[in-house]
Amino acid sequence: MKISISEIIALTIKNRLGTVFNGPAVPSRGIIFVLLSLSLISCGSRVSDSKNNKVDKVDSNEVSASLFNGKNLDGWYTYLRAPEPTSEVKGLKKEGNKYVEPLGLNKDPLNVFSVVREEGEPAIRISGEVLGVLITEKEFENFHLSLEFKWGEEKYPPRKDKKRDSGVMYYSTGKEGAKAGAWMRSMEMQVQEGDTGDMWCIDSTSTRVRTVKVAIDGAEHFRYDPQATFNIVNMRGERYCQKSRNFEKEYGEWNRLDIYAYERESIHLVNGQKNMHLTDIGQIINGEIEPLTKGKIQLQSEGAEIFYRDITIQPIQSLPHIE
Repeated sequence: MKISISEIIALTIKNRLGTVFNGPAVPSRGIIFVLLSLSLISCGSRVSDSKNNKVDKVDSNEVSASLFNGKNLDGWYTYLRAPEPTSEVKGLKKEGNKYVEPLGLNKDPLNVFSVVREEGEPAIRISGEVLGVLITEKEFENFHLSLEFKWGEEKYPPRKDKKRDSGVMYYSTGKEGAKAGAWMRSMEMQVQEGDTGDMWCIDSTSTRVRTVKVAIDGAEHFRYDPQATFNIVNMRGERYCQKSRNFEKEYGEWNRLDIYAYERESIHLVNGQKNMHLTDIGQIINGEIEPLTKGKIQLQSEGAEIFYRDITIQPIQSLPHIE
């Protein structure tokens, strides 16, 4: 099920005013008043406050809807793969010291996903103890997704001694656990220390990116370069592309992520700076690349504690021009 502009307006009113928009039940003047009020509220909440380490937002005239109500995880569901042997989960099947079945849908005995207050404001805490995802119940298309993240302290196997890692995946489709027993087929905006904004094709997705070849960790990989020629990125060859530049802030600070996705294109921004542009987004089905233009949103649990807040989504009528 995809979400329409009217549903986004309804969701916004429900989250901010506590009522549901039902079309004819609200007079036309009432609609205008509500939209103007929401615009003012949105603008008022987007002023930078250095004392509270707030992050400036990207300006927009569209109505935005909150995907996180600050109280619970309504509108989301979870999927977790089998835990690592270091975790204790009573009743989950083991062979030797290894768990052999996933926790699965909406089973979170280790409280991997929770709502907390961080620096006095509501946030979604993802512990990272088990690999998995927090997934929106609805699909989205032609949108601007904006959210903020900050790293926590905890780290867990199998990434105990590696960079802190998470990710925001969009255009998510198909079955949960399709890749690595944890992720849905999707496009991923990497959230990883020093690598935020990188792109991964998860499972059988595909895209084209302007790239150059660079040496990364002893091997050649793609790097986004807006002046370069297009290359295909998917499971048939290289399914990873490094961002053009690193715009992530120091550990302990909040960072803003923006994803603009319109039809088969998307742009990644980190703290207001563009560092990735994808075109011809698709998925490989029966050997052919078919268009992929909508899907759910996933937030990754991948071995590191992370906090997400201020998660909003807006409809867009075209992909903005961003240098």
